[in-house]
Amino acid sequence: MLPVAETVLIRLIRIGAYGLEDYFLNIFRDLGLTEKSYHVLCVLVASKKRQAYPSELSELIGTSRANMTKVLAALERDGFVLREGGKTDARRSLIKITQRGVNAVNKITPSIAGPVGNAFSGLSDEEKSTLDDLLRKLIVSFDEAKYSADLNF
Repeated sequence: MLPVAETVLIRLIRIGAYGLEDYFLNIFRDLGLTEKSYHVLCVLVASKKRQAYPSELSELIGTSRANMTKVLAALERDGFVLREGGKTDARRSLIKITQRGVNAVNKITPSIAGPVGNAFSGLSDEEKSTLDDLLRKLIVSFDEAKYSADLNF
């Protein structure tokens, strides 16, 4: 029998993710980036050495490796990142943020503060904290379930 409560939760999470993506689409488009591109730049700015491998970025951003390849190609084309190494295999290259990329993050971040706040304006601080805790717990649960499924094959 299909677990109805869990199925409804999956549907709600997917609708929520779609709603966020749809909400931010035009905001980021007007700023000259995609949401995923912006998040890649933010992750690189926040990392100690301001660099990461494409596979790491893919996991941290929550997108497929194939899509990350497209995101990185656009960021590289626009001069926001550099690719080092990986001459024969792009997945082995190291992605480094350029000063232009850092400047873009510094310029764009204040512009999205309002829309980000508006996206969560229906939640109290306590509800946001609870949602954060639950989503983190859910991500761990996904990882554990995936690992367990991988062991069964």
